[in-house]
Parts: sequence; structure tokens; C-alpha cells
Amino acid sequence: MRIVFIGTGEIGLPTLQALLKSEHEVVGVVTQPEKPVGRAQLLEPPPIKKALVSGAPDASPARTGRALPLPVLQPVRIKDRQAIEEIRALKPDVIVVMAYGQILPGDVLKIPRIACLNLHASLLPRWRGAAPIQAAIAAGDRETGITVMHIDEGLDTGDILLQRTIDIVPADTGGSLHGRLAKVAPEALLESLELLAKGSAPRIPQDDALATYASKLKREDGRIDWTGPADAIERKIRAFDPWPGAFMTISTNGAHNLKIFSAMVVGLRGTPGEILKCEDELVVAAGKDALSLREVQLEGKRRMSVSEFLRGHRVLSS
Repeated sequence: MRIVFIGTGEIGLPTLQALLKSEHEVVGVVTQPEKPVGRAQLLEPPPIKKALVSGAPDASPARTGRALPLPVLQPVRIKDRQAIEEIRALKPDVIVVMAYGQILPGDVLKIPRIACLNLHASLLPRWRGAAPIQAAIAAGDRETGITVMHIDEGLDTGDILLQRTIDIVPADTGGSLHGRLAKVAPEALLESLELLAKGSAPRIPQDDALATYASKLKREDGRIDWTGPADAIERKIRAFDPWPGAFMTISTNGAHNLKIFSAMVVGLRGTPGEILKCEDELVVAAGKDALSLREVQLEGKRRMSVSEFLRGHRVLSS
């Protein structure tokens, strides 16, 4: 089948690579435009475009205009008429979407001859929305997965074609779970395409009564509220690693943000946010129990163990 792949984030790379190696023909890719990155604000191509640069998976922005093996469209808004017509001109049988970052308008959904599919990193209808991986860990879910669904004009509300489930393990971070889900997605999609080709792809309506939502995250969402229980805060720390990062404000020669990468629940009590220990270990009281911080990063400094951090900094308060 003729496939147009629409995606931006790294989680979609294994799926695109699997499509390129499959019996199907990828006739075009739609991704986001280059965006300014870092202190220098240099334009950087999205991961999907980088991967398509021949022989240069880590291509510099200056090289990304060359050696692309297939058409790559980068509309600012996919709902613009020109973008819609360019996608229509590719004459896809199926459009496949994963981690694109824009909602497809109805005019795009009508383009493919057979179907328009989305790969979503949760077991829908649980965790519709932009941040399902972080939400699943933070909520203490025991499992998650990849859902392949028929796209409609709602937010992750389309009929389910199939799902693949994986366990969430106690050590999972947002980054590790992201990586494992990325590896599950290609097989789920290729099986879905096989079902479509046979005319036997199911359409299972979602139960809206069971729906939960994972809104797009901002950096400030990583600020820790110490009035919550320690176990919930520990899950948030793992869920938000690497993005947007969980942090607290700490006093050490002035007030600074301290990013926390790992912590352990300990059975101590105190006023939420109170520093209970700051010599051999750094322990902060929560609404229930406390957290012993393990790996941290003071703003402007490198990531380090708490013992190393305490050797170089005197913690006064949080």
C-alpha cells in the first residue's frame, strides 16, 4: 500500500524505519518545521527529518535540505489548503500518524483511500492527550501500551483497531517507557496494515465514560508540591525524567531550582517541604512520609549524586 507517514517525535522513528523496510511504499512524510534550539537558537530539524537524511542520522541543520530519499512536507499548519493539497497529491492508501503535534482536519482524514491511522502511546480510552507516558507512570498504572486507532476529528477518540500492552516496571522513567513503547509500535502498525489489506480490520468504539486525559506538559508542571504523599512525588520524579523534569526550590547561597532525577520513599515525618536531613543524605518531608533524594542537578550545574552535591553545597532550607 501507498503510505504517508505523519510524525515529529523520536518515538515514531522505529515505526517509520519499519515502514521503509516493509513491502509497503512510503510515498511521503509530513513533519513539523525546523525550530530554534538551545542558547544560540539555531534552527534544528525534527527527529523524523533528521533520520531521513541519507547517511547522516545526526545531520546538522545545514545538511537537512539535501539527500532526502522521499518527499518531506513541513507545513506550519497542516490544516492550510496548500498542505492539504500537497498531501492529496501523494495519493496515499493509508495515512499513518504518530506523535505529530497537530490535530488533523477533516479534509486530511478524507484523503487516504483506505484508512487514516494513529498510533497512541496509551491503552485508550485511558490517557487521551499529549502526555500519556508521563501520566501513566505518575498515576501508578501497572500497564500501558500502544493503541492503533482509526482517526476521527476528536482528541484521540477514534475507533480502536488493535492494542499492544506492556508492563510498567517500578524503575521506569518517562524516558525508559518512551523507548520501550517505541519498539512495540512497529509490529502493531504492520499487523494493522495487514488487517486493512485483508479487509478484516476491526473498529471497536471507545467507552467515553472510561476516558482520562493527559494534558500537554509545561516546564513549570515539574515543580514538586510537597504536601502530596511521598510515593506519588516519587512517581512524578520518574515520570517527568527527562521532560519536563521534576524540581524544587532550595536555599544554598541563595534560592535555586534543584532538579531531581531519582528518590526513595523513607518513613520519616515533618512539615511538607522541610529538610529533615542534609549531611550524609538529603531528605525532604512530604504530606505523608518523606523522600531521600538520590540524583540531582542544581541549575547551571551538571547532574550528580546527592552525596557529591552535599559535599559542595550547604543546604539551608527548601
